[in-house]
Amino acid sequence: MNAILVDVTRCTGCERCVAACVETNGLDAKRAWVDRATTRDGLSANRPLSILEVEDGRFARLSCMHCLEPSCVSACLVGGITKTPEGPVIYDPDRCIGCRYCMLACPFHVPRYEWHETAPFMVKCAMCFERGDEGPACVEACPNAALTFGRREGLLREAHQRIAAAPGAYLPRVWGEHEFGGTSVLYLSDVDLGAIGWPRVGTEPIPDLTEPLIAKTPLIGLGVAAGLLGVNWVIRRRMRLGAEGRPAGEQAHD
Repeated sequence: MNAILVDVTRCTGCERCVAACVETNGLDAKRAWVDRATTRDGLSANRPLSILEVEDGRFARLSCMHCLEPSCVSACLVGGITKTPEGPVIYDPDRCIGCRYCMLACPFHVPRYEWHETAPFMVKCAMCFERGDEGPACVEACPNAALTFGRREGLLREAHQRIAAAPGAYLPRVWGEHEFGGTSVLYLSDVDLGAIGWPRVGTEPIPDLTEPLIAKTPLIGLGVAAGLLGVNWVIRRRMRLGAEGRPAGEQAHD
């Protein structure tokens, strides 16, 4: 399974990775840089990758974490989001119904909606899935080797080796190794990464919480529909009886 290792100690916040992401995905570059200043975390439908300053002089990449057990996949009613065997979590707009459950389910609040479009879709990083073993454009564009692309198990070994070789340079933790069931974007850092959504301690996979509710959604929907039909029938009957000049409790004798 492919993954990305992010070394926060090497990132200078130059945002060349962001520019490469926008260009590779054919997004609106002008709007992307406007969104950088107007959104809370720099993410938008034209900017699926952002760089945040998590502490003075420390920057971290923020995009889809490509969870091993994605909550967005379990929340999607129509199978519009899938976890591929290769690692990336990808989105199929042809299946999307615009419910935005994926946005609500994501523990990192990453998916974004095309609010400015007449026929909007959801947008998020796909880890340049179509580039295959060539790897993500953001990794290729990084001038400081802050991003590394490879097999997840190999990157985990590399991360732990860096910590062991320079224990004073990093906190003793690989973010994404276990949190939310593990992710395909891993982090090394010398500062806490809570600013981009990482919990202070490990957590269980979110699908354990979302799947029971999603499984009941069709029944809930049918119940709501039946209730609305009942209310509609009562209102229409009252209106008809009122037009005929009879009280609602009086039976019609036709």
